Amino acid sequence: MSASHDDIIEAALGWIDAGKGAALATVIETWGSAPRPVGSQLAVSSEAELMGSVSGGCVEGAVAAEALEAMQDGRCRVLEFGVSDEDAFAVGLACGGTIRVLVEPIGVGQGPDAALLRDLAAARAARRPIAYVVAPSDWSRLLLDAACGTPLGEAVREGMRADRSGFAVVEGEEWFINIHNPPLRMIVVGAVHIAQALAPMARLAGYDVTLIDPRDAFAAEARFPGERIVRAWPDEAIDALGLDARTAVVTLTHDPKLDDPAIRRALRSDVFYLGCLGSRKTHAKRVERLRAAGFSDDEIARIDAPVGLDVGARTPAEIAVAALAQATERLRRPHTRPGAAHASGPEGAARAPAPAETA
Repeated sequence: MSASHDDIIEAALGWIDAGKGAALATVIETWGSAPRPVGSQLAVSSEAELMGSVSGGCVEGAVAAEALEAMQDGRCRVLEFGVSDEDAFAVGLACGGTIRVLVEPIGVGQGPDAALLRDLAAARAARRPIAYVVAPSDWSRLLLDAACGTPLGEAVREGMRADRSGFAVVEGEEWFINIHNPPLRMIVVGAVHIAQALAPMARLAGYDVTLIDPRDAFAAEARFPGERIVRAWPDEAIDALGLDARTAVVTLTHDPKLDDPAIRRALRSDVFYLGCLGSRKTHAKRVERLRAAGFSDDEIARIDAPVGLDVGARTPAEIAVAALAQATERLRRPHTRPGAAHASGPEGAARAPAPAETA
């Protein structure tokens, strides 16, 4: 799930805590040019307050009405809507589509217990990947993580890897698996000119961005208005932030004293992207330092350097575009990630070339 959708479960629980009723509506299937992807959610309170979206505005009113009824009768229901071409155009689509929406009243009848959703919210707050799994046949529900050893666990792990919710049939039982991956993060080391373009671009793409630079002259609020800046040495800052599989790290300083500590931390983590600025000559020297520090060739091969897809980038903003595009590809197409730890077979061996850089 992207960062823009982080508050829906929590909003529903907030309404429950305030003594109100609440229901969750979740997109469970789509056909055609549907406005919102599978897994998108809308929370509805008993006072008709809304948080989130299942259609970009086309069917929210009808879904909310069904949610209010569900809070009264305690019945879960699956709704199907055809989004007309006219409505689709109104929300920015070229043509219509069809969506199915699951409506669940919280703590009522067939709906999920609030305690289960509190456990889900706690996992999300701890940045622990979790799946909310429901069987429409009897409305049984589970929370499963990537360590689950049951046959259903493999379907959950595949959904987490692909960051995609959907149905799975396991041992003859149909389950809807709603993946709650942690929000994406990007840690940018070096408050330089490229970072001035990359930080707002990454935020628009759904990343929670943190800039790290101990140099006050670079890490100035005036240069990065509204951005989160950590003025500390990168190893200390990264140790405090933590790294995980939903984190991208980009180093931009050209200074081994700043870049190398961050790179070392990233290589010993499961970040999905590590992009490092610098020419091939600069990277060759970086590789020598990392080998001397005890890193294997397989570990070092995880670095994307020079940073960014080869789009002919020259200006700082263009290099930022190339870096963000490369991070997106590594996230959405895991087989393109460099290094033996991620690559396998012909697809894994394929890697987009990076742009030429100076320095």
